[in-house]
Amino acid sequence: MSNVYDNILGLIGHTPMVKLNTVTKDIPATVYAKLESYNPGHSTKDRIALHIIENAEKKGLLKEDSVVVETTSGNTGFSIAMVCIIKGYKCILAVSDKTKPEKIAYLKALGATVYICPANVPADDPRSYYEVAKRIAQETPNSIYINQYFNELNIDAHYQTTGPEIWEQTQGKITHLFACTGTGGTLSGSAKYLKEKNPDIKIIGVDADGSILKSYHETGEIHKEDVHPYQIEGMGKNLIPAALLFDKVDEFVRVNDEMSAYRTREIALKEAIMGGYTTGAVTQGLMQYAQSHELTENDVVVLIYPDHGSRYITKVYSDKWMAEQGFVNNCVHNYDEVFKTEFIK
Repeated sequence: MSNVYDNILGLIGHTPMVKLNTVTKDIPATVYAKLESYNPGHSTKDRIALHIIENAEKKGLLKEDSVVVETTSGNTGFSIAMVCIIKGYKCILAVSDKTKPEKIAYLKALGATVYICPANVPADDPRSYYEVAKRIAQETPNSIYINQYFNELNIDAHYQTTGPEIWEQTQGKITHLFACTGTGGTLSGSAKYLKEKNPDIKIIGVDADGSILKSYHETGEIHKEDVHPYQIEGMGKNLIPAALLFDKVDEFVRVNDEMSAYRTREIALKEAIMGGYTTGAVTQGLMQYAQSHELTENDVVVLIYPDHGSRYITKVYSDKWMAEQGFVNNCVHNYDEVFKTEFIK
């Protein structure tokens, strides 16, 4: 039988790639989006959850009734919870209070125990979701801590799968890869593989305004003055993750909440792709990059779209939320009229 699987984990990976035709019409290069929402957990994090957990099983670190603990902004948690259901493990997750209620409800629906931690505290603060997850793992018998930010298997998962898929799908013609940076695993693993195939491929990391990653790449130093609150989930950091291989990245582009939000909604309206907030962010990164770099009709650009927009219906796709951020009246491209709802009286 074809296209039949023993369980949902068999659907992870081999995600499709789609050419963008309208949003990027002013860019001469051919631009493709790799749609990681086609993973069964609807994000690229399915890849690392399965890879890390199965590696732990091979090492004998996971046994019957084991507990898997992790820090997450949402997507990794969904993926871990999904894998734990199939594998028979308990799942405990620490999330930041930036995480929307529907995401927390989703995690609970998949059987996870969830701890909500303040987002705007230093990474080494005992209340941060990093420290809370570590403490829970230390205090919980028969548990493992995924630790995606500092786990080299995060990189390896994408080196083994995402990178080769992109190379094969573009028939080795890719010239530029753009990906958002959170833990750094998606960008780093894909970049490591692609650079081995062709060192001339340009790897562009997309960072959030409010994160330290771009300035750290450029100076080798942490600039605490860069840190301030921002809305894009799962992107940017106030610490340096070991899963981010800075030497594989040619350049970082920093994008802000507002333009990333409008770009996310534009992609849905013009390409019919319902992507998450980082979908708009990585596309905005390409737009800003194209303003200062020459892209030609011979270039083949790949954007990794990490997750699905269904998780952001009450955030970036919500007119109310956009208005609360002040985005509706401030968009420099005057897209605001497109997003208004007409009420018939």
